[in-house]
Amino acid sequence: MINDSICLFLHLIHIKIRMEEVGKHLKERRNQLGITQLDLADLAGISANTLYKIERGQANPTLKVISKLADVLGMELKLEVKKIE
Repeated sequence: MINDSICLFLHLIHIKIRMEEVGKHLKERRNQLGITQLDLADLAGISANTLYKIERGQANPTLKVISKLADVLGMELKLEVKKIE
């Protein structure tokens, strides 16, 4: 039970780190294109507050939201799935 809890905790930390990376890349691309947070949020159909949190790795957006943001920004979405042992 303890090992399962530790594994889940470490997995959640890994997800948070990845979301911080995703947010960083989205923000960098948005800035490269000269798009404001408000404009990108509007184009993606999400709130500016949600985008703000995504860019800072403080949100847990759905794959649909990330896909829409990537599409608007002209980015390719790559999904990797790894088996946890």
